[in-house]
Amino acid sequence: MEPRTSPLKIHTDIVANGWVARLPRAWLPYLLLARVDRLIGAWLLFLPGLWGILLARPNVAEAVRLIALFGIGSVAMRSAGCVVNDLWDRDIDRMVARTAGRPLASGTLPPRHALIFLALLLLLGLIVLLQLNRLSWVLGVSSLLLVVLYPLAKRVTWWPQLMMGFTFGFGAPLGYAAAAGQLDAAWAALYTAAILWDLGFDTIYAHQDREDDALVGVHSTALLFGDRTRPFLAICYAMTIVMLGLAGWLAKLAIWFYPLLLLPAALLARQVIVLNIDDPASCLRLFRANRGVGLAVALAILAGWL
Repeated sequence: MEPRTSPLKIHTDIVANGWVARLPRAWLPYLLLARVDRLIGAWLLFLPGLWGILLARPNVAEAVRLIALFGIGSVAMRSAGCVVNDLWDRDIDRMVARTAGRPLASGTLPPRHALIFLALLLLLGLIVLLQLNRLSWVLGVSSLLLVVLYPLAKRVTWWPQLMMGFTFGFGAPLGYAAAAGQLDAAWAALYTAAILWDLGFDTIYAHQDREDDALVGVHSTALLFGDRTRPFLAICYAMTIVMLGLAGWLAKLAIWFYPLLLLPAALLARQVIVLNIDDPASCLRLFRANRGVGLAVALAILAGWL
């Protein structure tokens, strides 16, 4: 079956002619498989980890060390997650215009090579994990189950974006555990905030594919809510801010945290207001805008150190 080419679907987020085009040609399929042509996914995996590290308030040297490790680990594990996702979904991806050009779907990279690449990425992730404390080891290994199961969620539930929230948001509890060495109520509140944030922006992202998803037979919250996405998104984002506020209160952040939390709240409110679910390119722009949201949350938490 050929990918659809309706006006709504003449759209892709692959950037094969960007900076990766300057690298050796043989690398290109692996770089596109790992999504390093567009690092927004690594950013969105890294940012909850940054929140967790900052919320635990380690000393500055330790914070810098952990942030560097989480940056490397986020790129490695985001890439590994993309490989797993594309191995599971390569037949579906061929039928969706936005994803038909992916290396496994298009046949430019054989699955055997993708598995070898996956092993190397997981090895890099393991090296990073071993630099953390033992509690982080347990949490890091357990997160692999989420990485493996997340691509299957769209086949069995209307809520794969919630599963994505548990997976991508896992950086928040991992970062907090790495910096604080414990699990507590602030840890739980921060993880909940990360899950709700991810659920919201991934629903926006899913609207790029909703027509093809309906034809192929996979599920998403974009299909589930359709024209009711705006109020659903408003609830997700409002609860994100509430849970971030609760996490800051439980972690005893200074008063400066709360006025600065208004900045990410405003950025999220803007997404709700300008959302156009029938414009895939606009949905992609709103999705990418969440890097700024995540950095604004980190700034608010940092202000809470004062």
